[in-house]
Amino acid sequence: MTVEIVLLAMIALFVGLRLYAVLGQRTGHEQQPVTRPEPAAPEAVPAAAPPDLSANPTESSGFAYEKGAAAGIRAIVAADPAFDVARFVEGAQAAYRMVLEAFWKGDREELAFLTGDTVRATFEEAIAEREAAGNTLANRLVAIERAAIEDARLSGRVAEIEVRFDAFIAAVTRDKEGEMIAGSMSDAVPTNDLWTFRRDLASSDPNWRLVETDEAA
Repeated sequence: MTVEIVLLAMIALFVGLRLYAVLGQRTGHEQQPVTRPEPAAPEAVPAAAPPDLSANPTESSGFAYEKGAAAGIRAIVAADPAFDVARFVEGAQAAYRMVLEAFWKGDREELAFLTGDTVRATFEEAIAEREAAGNTLANRLVAIERAAIEDARLSGRVAEIEVRFDAFIAAVTRDKEGEMIAGSMSDAVPTNDLWTFRRDLASSDPNWRLVETDEAA
């Protein structure tokens, strides 16, 4: 009996040493134990500070506005506290794509919704000339490399914001027989545009409309 007890004790010791060799040594990759944090004393929540627009900030989405636009943006925010710079630039990018595609397709109805009278008239004139010649466009907006607010101003309740778009466009013009007469779908051309968007902040219409287009320097 005594021998059996000694053997069992030796076996238990051997198994314990093996378990320690596998589980008891630290490897540096162990997960730290999760402990319940002690409840913290309630703290007063400081009032949110007004946004600092004096520098040349970059919004969380990665979009920026130039330093010269800060005063105008500040005025627009004061007149319309719901105005958000990043959201506006994202919307301007969407409008840039929609306006270009509508112009390329000759979609006058879409252009009427997105643009002011002067810009719409210019686009419609170009569309009419293209249609009279029997030409069509097969353009494609490849990428918008950067969109940034260059200037902003408020006159009364009417806000205007200039946005610079640096983009790449693949442009092809085809004649009435469908033959390519200009451009290339394999080579994207860099383009730099300066578009001005306008909105009456007193209006219930939340949409900004394109009122001027120009080439950026």
